[in-house]
Amino acid sequence: MTAYAPLFPLGKDETPYRKISDKGVRVEKFDGEDVLVVESEALRLLAEAAMADINHLLRPGHLAQLRKILDDPEATGNDKFVAFDLLKNANIASGGVLPMCQDTGTAIILGKKGRRVFTKGGDEAALSEGVKDAYEKKNLRYSQLAPLSMFEEKNTKTNLPAQIDIFEEGEDAYKFLFMAKGGGSANKTYLVQGVPSMLTHDKLLEVLKKQILALGTAACPPYHLAIVVGGLSAELNLKTVKLASARYLDNLPTEGGEDGHAFRDLALEAEIHKLTQDLGVGAQFGGKYFCHDVRVIRLPRHGASLPIGIGVSCSADRQALGKITRDGVFVEELEHDPAKYLPHIDGELGGEVVKIDLNQPMADILATLTQYPVKTRLSLTGTIIVARDLAHAKIRERLENGQPMPDYLKNHPVYYAGPAKTPAGYASGSFGPTTAGRMDAYVDQFQAQGGSKIMLAKGNRSAAVTEACKKHGGFYLGSIGGPAARLAQDCIRKVELLEYPELGMEAIWKIEVEDFPAFIVVDDKGNDFFKELNLS
Repeated sequence: MTAYAPLFPLGKDETPYRKISDKGVRVEKFDGEDVLVVESEALRLLAEAAMADINHLLRPGHLAQLRKILDDPEATGNDKFVAFDLLKNANIASGGVLPMCQDTGTAIILGKKGRRVFTKGGDEAALSEGVKDAYEKKNLRYSQLAPLSMFEEKNTKTNLPAQIDIFEEGEDAYKFLFMAKGGGSANKTYLVQGVPSMLTHDKLLEVLKKQILALGTAACPPYHLAIVVGGLSAELNLKTVKLASARYLDNLPTEGGEDGHAFRDLALEAEIHKLTQDLGVGAQFGGKYFCHDVRVIRLPRHGASLPIGIGVSCSADRQALGKITRDGVFVEELEHDPAKYLPHIDGELGGEVVKIDLNQPMADILATLTQYPVKTRLSLTGTIIVARDLAHAKIRERLENGQPMPDYLKNHPVYYAGPAKTPAGYASGSFGPTTAGRMDAYVDQFQAQGGSKIMLAKGNRSAAVTEACKKHGGFYLGSIGGPAARLAQDCIRKVELLEYPELGMEAIWKIEVEDFPAFIVVDDKGNDFFKELNLS
């Protein structure tokens, strides 16, 4: 008699699906059993449909959680302002033209192939073809870099390769989870190689609080937070983190057993969710809604090891289930009408707003900003320069070769971002901010040369940036992470390529904006809003 028990005993799948095709599937007899025969075209079609859907549509449950923030009298004005902007963004993205986030992600596919499912091989190639088709046909961004050598890279211009894992499980269905994982939230995945002595309530909470604060706001909260304690290996722990963040493991048992199965700890989930609310970080700019919800999963472990994993799904909560059965090809039914979650709002959310004319001389813009404290909400109109990682490296190389700081970085604010493709008839593709912290190492050098006096991006930054702004009279303005489609439609009026076209979306751009929302996060006096929240 076998001692085998499934590690992840999931309950019944209650997911609503929509049928996208009944072609490419048929049932044949083999060895006295019905066998589901799946053609490669069915796999390609499912991958294309799923990857397109998840870049434009969200689950109803996620949208309901955003609406809950607006209806909560305990939510701060900034919480509500962010939630309202994310709902407006979801409404725009649902039109199928502008993706919800400019970082349209790495394609990740988990497949579970039933024992009575037959394909002719090449499943990974067929799924990859579907991913490629979705990214080529839709206005999605190519973010994958192929290493030509250890230090040279080139964009693949297809968003391939995708991360694809296929397992044998079940009977006569081929089931899938599709995810589009952006770099911001992927970078906020942590593994603590703990020791067994940490396995007490108080010690575990101490470790988790530290790691939760380390998440910061760069990955666009409110988050779906996933925590996994234990694991037969580090990689199993982190794989479970990713699946839990997608709510793929919600139907696990809520109690453990001697067979070693995974389970959810609902009491600890509630306790940690309350902890996240009490931190005061909120939905990016202070408040209660740092996290929508929390998943805590306990795994078996080797007696000498205690891996502790933590990760998030961000405001671009992009995942969908799919399946191929004898009845056809199906993808999870996401919300096609997010407008139903938008409330009728009278007046402005998030407090008073200060309008800033960016077409003034830089000295005049700085003189205006210095009059206001950190946390002040701004509305920006005028010219902004766009430059991120690779462009900053190019500018640094020029400075170190004795060349001057480009005038455009002296005369205008710099926005850390990289656009998605521009749809026909639009001034811009989805164009939200990227993580500010990746550019921290450049700030002191650039400001000393008269550039980057006003920086615009998302998330908290290091103390070095605060010191540089104090020394050189600079500012860091935080933009809302998440509403890339709304910014493209409502705020960005013109996009012009300035330099380095070979860098693709990481080229240097000049954009014209109108009523672009931002907050003063770091000022020229050494104040840092996020320092109050222990995030700097």
